[in-house]
Amino acid sequence: MTAVDLAQRLPSIATVRVLSQSFAVLDTILKPDGHATYAFDSRWDEHEELASMDNGSGDEYSIVFTPAGAFVRGFDHEAPMSPYADEDYAPWPGLVESIPEQFTAQANEPAFCHDGDTGPFLAATICLWRLHDDPSWRTGDIEFPPDEDCIDPDGSAWMFGLLAEGTPEAYHAYATDYFEVPVDLAAVREVFEHHPLTTDLVRRLNPHTDLTSLAERLDTIGYPYTR
Repeated sequence: MTAVDLAQRLPSIATVRVLSQSFAVLDTILKPDGHATYAFDSRWDEHEELASMDNGSGDEYSIVFTPAGAFVRGFDHEAPMSPYADEDYAPWPGLVESIPEQFTAQANEPAFCHDGDTGPFLAATICLWRLHDDPSWRTGDIEFPPDEDCIDPDGSAWMFGLLAEGTPEAYHAYATDYFEVPVDLAAVREVFEHHPLTTDLVRRLNPHTDLTSLAERLDTIGYPYTR
């Protein structure tokens, strides 16, 4: 799968937002005292929200929800399309040239850039965007690496697979493997349906944490809970 395939598989902006909040809430509950792979900041900017993924090994993605729509950036540091493969840290041809002006600020966001010898550069192997009037997600006109053995040249398949699948069952499979603990599938489904968190629901997901300790992070995510 490449970004072009991902653009066809991603659901609507609203659904991507809701799924991103669910991932962040579940990760926060299952790993309350450690690194949460998925996060959501409903206070990213005055008129913007940020969904993010960071695996702690140099791979990450960011989804910025703006009044105009949504902008997606993914960075697989080992992908052949990485800007680190170019001595000038240039983005892969076609990756960013077609980004509409409504997302210029996001494409130049310092938080999404790394420092190179000649200055900051966008750390991206994947760029997608969608204006609210667009019928689907869009990408640039990209000619992907010709190597037939490179089935995931930009990292789209593994990085966004969970979001593209978009089901409680997919998250349950991920969490059971990643956190190496049993995970209550019915409770996961309730979070995917955005049921307000209760003490009981949190304990069903992780008996070693409590709702009160999560309140500040839930406020940041913008997820409802029983106060």
